[in-house]
Amino acid sequence: MRLTVLSILLFLTCSVKGQELSIGVMRDYTIDVLEIDYHDGNYAIYGDSTLVTNLWKDQKILFKRSGQKIKVVKSDKTIGFYSRIEIQEMKSGNALRIQCLSPVSKKSRKYRNDFILIPEGDKGIQVVNQVEMSNYLGGVIESEGGGGKHIEYYKVQAILSRTYALGHLQKHRKEGFQLCDRVHCQAYHNMLIHTATIKDAVQATRGVVMLDRHLKLAQGYFFANCGGQTSEADFVWNTAVPHCKSVVDPFCTDSWQADWTKRIDANEWKNYLVEQFAYPVNDSIYGPLIYYFKQPARHAFYVYPQLGIPLRDLRMHFRLKSTWFSIHKEGNEVVLTGKGFGHGVGLCQEGAMGMARKNYTAQQILNFYFTDVLLMNYFDWTFYRQNDPMEEVDL
Repeated sequence: MRLTVLSILLFLTCSVKGQELSIGVMRDYTIDVLEIDYHDGNYAIYGDSTLVTNLWKDQKILFKRSGQKIKVVKSDKTIGFYSRIEIQEMKSGNALRIQCLSPVSKKSRKYRNDFILIPEGDKGIQVVNQVEMSNYLGGVIESEGGGGKHIEYYKVQAILSRTYALGHLQKHRKEGFQLCDRVHCQAYHNMLIHTATIKDAVQATRGVVMLDRHLKLAQGYFFANCGGQTSEADFVWNTAVPHCKSVVDPFCTDSWQADWTKRIDANEWKNYLVEQFAYPVNDSIYGPLIYYFKQPARHAFYVYPQLGIPLRDLRMHFRLKSTWFSIHKEGNEVVLTGKGFGHGVGLCQEGAMGMARKNYTAQQILNFYFTDVLLMNYFDWTFYRQNDPMEEVDL
């Protein structure tokens, strides 16, 4: 069965409301003592599948690692020791406040829906938020992009974040959950708190994912600012991503992160290039160019490709904001004048925000930054996948 483009460009109405994800949260800590407070709605606390207590308004419960179990303490009274704690909302949409007390975390966090706590390692407590997709996306989008943005931008982020989540459900399988809250998955540091428009954007795009030309879940890479041109994927990761082609982007160039300057000691610059890449400083042609490099458009290599000096390596070593820079020497320093902030592949967030302010739709924004992508409801996509291999699609 071949699908036509027109049949899958529509936003279909099937919903993923109620779909539950398992997210490992507070993964920056090895938690020894955790405090959970009432925030919005009552909870039932189960220890090894048995109801042991409840959490009501103005109450809090401590969970302490004790040997191979977790000790539960409420109102200074020990409730018991358990291998598995389940914290279940008594009404859909409830939320808890959680805070790590050992080690001490400065800020508490709030999350919706349910939790599972189990011992982890020699002294830690693993915290897993069992959260509905819509609540997860709201927290991710606010954590990643903040508030005050146009709803069409939030729709873009909702589609990309949903696509990523559904495409990486096995990423942390060995650890007992699907995704974590760190940036190598998606930042998820709180439930949606401040920005009601994000909730509207998640609802407006419910179930919609982005597919590549082979009808596989697309890699929706994004970053802060491209400086006026996005990068080819193989410039950054050695592997081409067909739907992430370089595009000239006029929508982000007025943003504050579009331009940058950095000064580096000239000897430090030279020594690194010589030691790491055997830069031919004594060559009559290449030698003088070590301090002179113009990059009017994005490149992959410094000076000439045959020298084998990837710009991504320079960015990483010297902690540059991007790989798009030119260089010249002033006295004992080299001056780098650069554009953009981030790896440069895929969607430029500040450019997408600019497009949204100019009344471009989420679909138009995604089609600008990504090549040959389609939007489709996830459940319709899984239905078609069951009925047709769809290894190739002619656009």
